[in-house]
Amino acid sequence: MKMTSIKMKKKLENRLANDEWKTTFNRDKDTFRIEWADSGKGITITLPNVISKYEARGEEALDELEDHIHEALRVMNETHHLTGKEQNIFPVIRAASFPTDTEQGKKLIYTEHTAETRIYYALDLGKSYQLIDEEMLNKEGWNLERIKEVAGFNVRSLPTDLKKDQVYGNDFYFHAARDGYDASRILNEALLEKLKAECKGELAISIPHQDVVIFADIQNPEGYDILAQMAMKFFAEGTVPVTSLSFLYEDKELEPIFILAQKKPKKDRKEE
Repeated sequence: MKMTSIKMKKKLENRLANDEWKTTFNRDKDTFRIEWADSGKGITITLPNVISKYEARGEEALDELEDHIHEALRVMNETHHLTGKEQNIFPVIRAASFPTDTEQGKKLIYTEHTAETRIYYALDLGKSYQLIDEEMLNKEGWNLERIKEVAGFNVRSLPTDLKKDQVYGNDFYFHAARDGYDASRILNEALLEKLKAECKGELAISIPHQDVVIFADIQNPEGYDILAQMAMKFFAEGTVPVTSLSFLYEDKELEPIFILAQKKPKKDRKEE
């Protein structure tokens, strides 16, 4: 029997029954919201996205969603401080379309990155993290430069474990530790310079979603097509999508590359 938004709403209500929370269903927007009854802080879910994952993975997808919601609501109901927790501050990559304000109207701290991406800053809380907003900074007398310096140091200290795959003479290196900061490895300039020095061709980088970064040593034209297809696949599957575009790393700068995957055999390409 086909899963509908009404049926999914009922499943979520049963899973998330809690006297301290309240749930609402917006039929027009097809969303489901869970929030603390006393403060109104909460999380809004787009039901068609949940249904899609449920149809693909069943109850396992709802188990993960339930864990995420419990953790998110717990974090929202606590007060967190930056001072004394400097080692837990990290940069996170988000799409340029990502909101710059919280649902409560607080302004998030961020810096521009590329035309496709922004850098936000997060306080790591173990199983999750909280994006840092202006109010948190002002309360503790911090400024953006201090956050950038601390976060930059911490991201360089993260371990790197690259898995290599070779396709049609091109080398692809994947990092997917799922620690919340896989895409943030793109901000480790020392790592990028090391990879650039070791490249036989051009260094291209893709950050399709939060939990993966792909470094590619592109040694022939086919490499660009392969990277484009990889990036699109990961982008579609990611819980926190960033961008399906890839970047060339040159002179310590990231330049977006627009790749149209070509299906023609090499012979036909040479004749064009």
